[in-house]
Amino acid sequence: MTLYFLIKYLHVLGAIVILGTGTGIAFFMLMAHLSGEAAFIARTAGVVVIADMLFTLSAVLLQPVTGGTLMWLSSTAMSERWLLASLALYAIAGLFWVPVIFMQIELRDLARAADSRAELLPPRYFIVFRRWFLCGIPGFGAVMAILWLMIAKPF
Repeated sequence: MTLYFLIKYLHVLGAIVILGTGTGIAFFMLMAHLSGEAAFIARTAGVVVIADMLFTLSAVLLQPVTGGTLMWLSSTAMSERWLLASLALYAIAGLFWVPVIFMQIELRDLARAADSRAELLPPRYFIVFRRWFLCGIPGFGAVMAILWLMIAKPF
């Protein structure tokens, strides 16, 4: 096994973790939300926050390191248009992902508070959930486009 292959494996693994964790989080948060049950939402959002910090954050930090190492090992120029597009999309994904973390924490806390008081979810919960959902669309789309650019290198 060459160093290049090992780094490429870690880079692809990081992309899989980002995409897989993001998809799983979105699915479980949506299913919990659709239940309308504050206790279920609170437990699900609690696990989601941990998963995002443990898996997504690790992969997000690993990607630039492995990507930069791959560039160096393969003598890929920073001026490659597919790479510049990927980096721009990575920044866009990050601009949507960072606020989502705080939204998930707020959703968890709002659901916990409603559950502890045996109340319905407050209106603020639905506002934050809608924002969370809408941020996921460009964030997820950017990650999908990056994956395509990494594989196809179309320009």
